[in-house]
Amino acid sequence: MRVRLFIFLFLFSSCSVSKQISKQANTFLLQDSAIMQGHIGISIYEPATGKYWYNYQAEKYFVPASNTKLFSLYAGMKYLGDSLVGLKVTEYSDHIFVTTTGDPTLLQEDFKNHPVYNFLKLPTKKSIWIFPNKWQENALGFGWSWDDYNSSDMVERSVLPVFGNLISFSGTIDDIQYYPKNVVTDNNFKAASKGAIGYIYGVTRNFKENNFTLNLDGKELKKIKVPFITSFELSAQVLIDSLHTKNNIVFQKPPIPSPPPPILSNDIPRQYVIHSQPSDSLFTIMMHRSDNFFAEQTLLMASNEKLGYMSDRKMIDTLLKTDLKDIPQKPKWVDGSGLSRYNLFTPKDFIYILQKLKNDFGFERLKVILPTGGTGTLSSLYKKDSGYIFAKTGTLSNHVALSGFLITKQNKLLVFSVLTGNFTTGATPIRKAIEKFLSNIRQRY
Repeated sequence: MRVRLFIFLFLFSSCSVSKQISKQANTFLLQDSAIMQGHIGISIYEPATGKYWYNYQAEKYFVPASNTKLFSLYAGMKYLGDSLVGLKVTEYSDHIFVTTTGDPTLLQEDFKNHPVYNFLKLPTKKSIWIFPNKWQENALGFGWSWDDYNSSDMVERSVLPVFGNLISFSGTIDDIQYYPKNVVTDNNFKAASKGAIGYIYGVTRNFKENNFTLNLDGKELKKIKVPFITSFELSAQVLIDSLHTKNNIVFQKPPIPSPPPPILSNDIPRQYVIHSQPSDSLFTIMMHRSDNFFAEQTLLMASNEKLGYMSDRKMIDTLLKTDLKDIPQKPKWVDGSGLSRYNLFTPKDFIYILQKLKNDFGFERLKVILPTGGTGTLSSLYKKDSGYIFAKTGTLSNHVALSGFLITKQNKLLVFSVLTGNFTTGATPIRKAIEKFLSNIRQRY
C-alpha cells in the first residue's frame, strides 16, 4: 500500500510540476509577441530522477546556431586528451620530420606560451621538415554565408593555422602596422581615400585573393582583424619567417602521403609529440567567446586523432554511429561551429549531449568551461544567477538558442534547452524572454 501511495505521489508531483512549468512557458515564452511570430522548442530534464519536467516541441528540429559547439566540445573532450597535440615528431640522427595537427593555438594571441614555436626555434644542426597531415576539407564550411568572408567570426579552417589565420591592422594613417608581415606586401595592400559621401572605416579583403584595402576616416586606426586566404605553403612560410632562427626549416608541399624514409637505412627514429596548450584552456575560450574558428579546428583535430585525417564530415558520421549512436533524434550536423544554417537539432538532442558531457567528464569541469551569468556570451544576462546557470548561447539572424545547466533555489540540477527560430525581431527580446522563464523556474523550484 505504501509503495502504491509513493508511486501515486511521485506521478502527481511530476504532473503538477509539468503543468506549472507549462503555465510559465505560456506566460513568458509562448505568448511573447516576438516569439509568437516564429517557432520554439523547450525541454527541461532532471538528471537525479531521470525524468523530463517539461517538453514543448522538444522533438522538432531547429537551427541551433552556436549550440552546435556543444557537440564539438564533446568530440574535443573525448579525443584530444588533457593537452593539445601541436606537432607529431619523427626524429632521425640528421633530420627531423614534424607533422601538423590543425592546432589553432599556434602564435594565437590568447596564449602567451607557445611550446611548438619554442621547439622549432630550439637551435639544432638537423634539418627540420614540416609536413601537413592528411586534409580532406575545404577552407570554408558547408552552408556558410559567403558574404561573411571578411569577418573575423568566419576564419578559414586549415591544416596549419598560424596567428589564428587572421591578419591584424593597427596604428595611424601615417604609421600603419600589420602582422603577420609576409601576408601583406606592397603589391596587395592599399589605402583608399575618403569619399565625398559615405565610407567604411575598416579593412576589406578581396573575396578570392589576399588583396587588402584600408578605408580611413582621418582618425587613429583601431586594431582590426581580417581573415586571410590560407594555404599550407603560406602558413608554413609565415611560421618560418616568424621564428627568426638559423635552423634549416623547410616545408613539404602537399600532396604527400607520409614523410620520406630515413637517409640512413639503419637510422632508428625517435617518435614523440609536442603538446601545445591544456585542452580546457582552448575549450573555455571556445565556449565563453563562442569562437567559431576554435570550434571548427577542435572537431578537425578530433578527426585527426580518431581517424588519422582531417574531415569534419567523416568525423561527424563516425560520432553519430558510435559515441552518439543513441541520440534521441538523429541531427543534420554539418560543421563544428554552428555557422551553417544546414544544421538541424532538437531540444532533446541537447539534453542528451549535455547529459553525456556531465556523465563522461564531470559537472565541475563543465562549470569552468561553460559561461555562467555575467560572463562570456552571458555577460549581460543572468547576473543574479551567476554560479547557478552554465550554458551555451547560439545566435544567427532569426534564430536564438540556449542550452545548459540550471541549479534551482532548492539545489536541484536541471538540464535545459530552448531553441527558437523564424522570428523577425532582433535577438535581444528573445534572450530576455528566455531569461525570465529560466529565472522563474530557478526561483520556484
